[in-house]
Amino acid sequence: EHHVVFDTYFLVFSNSPPQLEGTVSHLPCLSQALHLCQFFENESLDLSGTRIIELGGGTGLVGIVAARLGAHVTITDLPSAVSQIERNIAANTPFSGWPSDGPSVSALAWGLDHSRFSSSWDFVLGADIVYLPETFPLLLDTLVHLCRDGAVVYLASTMRREHGAQDFYDHMLPQMFSVELVQRDPENNINIYKATLR
Repeated sequence: EHHVVFDTYFLVFSNSPPQLEGTVSHLPCLSQALHLCQFFENESLDLSGTRIIELGGGTGLVGIVAARLGAHVTITDLPSAVSQIERNIAANTPFSGWPSDGPSVSALAWGLDHSRFSSSWDFVLGADIVYLPETFPLLLDTLVHLCRDGAVVYLASTMRREHGAQDFYDHMLPQMFSVELVQRDPENNINIYKATLR
């Protein structure tokens, strides 16, 4: 198990994160997810009552923290990851109950079934989801659909040159979005970007 400690609570995550065939484990995303959660805390971003969708949830950390902060959250990932996220939600349900409602979990394959989801989100979140260049066009299509009603995107990424992350943020995402680097951690090579549909 992995324990994640915050100011007023701690979360517990299974030590067997889902594996995606032919790709890296979801476990490394804990670092990017923690950076994104810390960013929200540092910025005093009020998530209470907001509608949030998390893409590529992996462990579900970002969505679980957002739900504990009062957001209405849908955590998405490929079907193979859904049961792991559901277990982590169950393991981290607050004793007093969720402030709004517990996170829901849904399978979402970028660029294929994103039209099943509404566009009425306040925020679209993702941690360590930009690492397979062949998925970038699918991710972009999904982001465009989810942000049609004005959602703000926050993405945390390790800037691995071999995985094309910098190209995605510098060239592909700006084709459709206004993109801003809002936090850089040079020691861990993790960037957080904010994006809004043009």
